[in-house]
Amino acid sequence: MKMSETAANQSNSNGDTSELLVARDLHKSYAIGKRSLEVLRGVSVRVSRGDLLALRGASGAGKSTLLHLIGGLDAPNAGGIVFEGLRLDKMSPGALSRFRNLRIGFIFQAYHLLPELDALENVCLPARMARLSSAETTRRGRDLLARVGLGERIEHRPYELSGGEQQRVAIARALINEPSLILADEPTGNLDSHTGEQIINLLCELRAERNATLIIATHDAKVARRAPCVIELLDGRIQEVESDSA
Repeated sequence: MKMSETAANQSNSNGDTSELLVARDLHKSYAIGKRSLEVLRGVSVRVSRGDLLALRGASGAGKSTLLHLIGGLDAPNAGGIVFEGLRLDKMSPGALSRFRNLRIGFIFQAYHLLPELDALENVCLPARMARLSSAETTRRGRDLLARVGLGERIEHRPYELSGGEQQRVAIARALINEPSLILADEPTGNLDSHTGEQIINLLCELRAERNATLIIATHDAKVARRAPCVIELLDGRIQEVESDSA
């Protein structure tokens, strides 16, 4: 795994088939009244296919903002993002929306399940948006719910499920379109320690099974230790990179 602020700036994404994502010198700020809040201050990251990476830092360090930029949910004020050879920061809103739907799976701390839909319908929603056939969508949804241990709960709505079960539904939803990249933003933040450990184990297993790339944003050092590479963020800058392949 190659991961450093300087190395990413010097890297060339062309010709490296193992490289999934390069983010260079990202800056992001938000206007709050008459003042500007600078959240990211020149962050650069390079991620290879199949990597497992943790972004660690306290609340406000910039972890979620970096995930949102990498995933195309927000745009940087400066810097560039190349994902599978495409410049995300240069895409039109429509093209970016389609790209996100097909290539990136999102998992959030708050689950974000639609309360009026049952577990299977929630899981299948991204595939329906991608216009996958109804039969294939249902097959994938049922298979994924069985894989995350909810094969008997497909008709249950979110309010009938525990927090851990809702997060499992969210994981299955993130995987329905077989994305290259899975982004998990504090996926254990609303769970007790035992359930949280089960969720991290499941995420790591599914990432290995599907040869997907997984980036987890967390303030929990125990969760971060599960990743071979850990990036420490402080005040919008990379402070430290820990890698077992360094």
